[in-house]
Amino acid sequence: MLSDGERYCSLIHPKDDWLHWSEEAEEHHKIQRTDLIQSGTSVEQVASELNHKLYNQTVYSDGWVVDQTWLIKLFYRAGMPMQFRVSALDMILSESQMDIWHQVKQEVEMELNIARHRASNDALIIQRTFIRTWEISQALQHT
Repeated sequence: MLSDGERYCSLIHPKDDWLHWSEEAEEHHKIQRTDLIQSGTSVEQVASELNHKLYNQTVYSDGWVVDQTWLIKLFYRAGMPMQFRVSALDMILSESQMDIWHQVKQEVEMELNIARHRASNDALIIQRTFIRTWEISQALQHT
């Protein structure tokens, strides 16, 4: 989710040699490989769109190890450089935010009541949790 509230999500058409498929991930995301093959956007198009939307920005992830590895693979296969950075969310969280993160995130998830597990939904939850934990930590500092 971008700072202006724009959300982006895309199914990605797997490359022919991307044979690894996790039934656990399929169940979690509720997406079958055949759906990706039939409806997915090309790796090149997704990489280009990400570069356009995120150019020269830093994106923060709560799953940096997995997300960074996946993006490296995506951009390598697209044959283009990634023109933005990915950093661990922990790099911008204060200790007071970390202390309340999980509780606040659960509250945000319950309030939003989002059924589909998608990157754009996850980003919305993380962004709202970040804002709320920041506001709470700021309020606590001023009391």
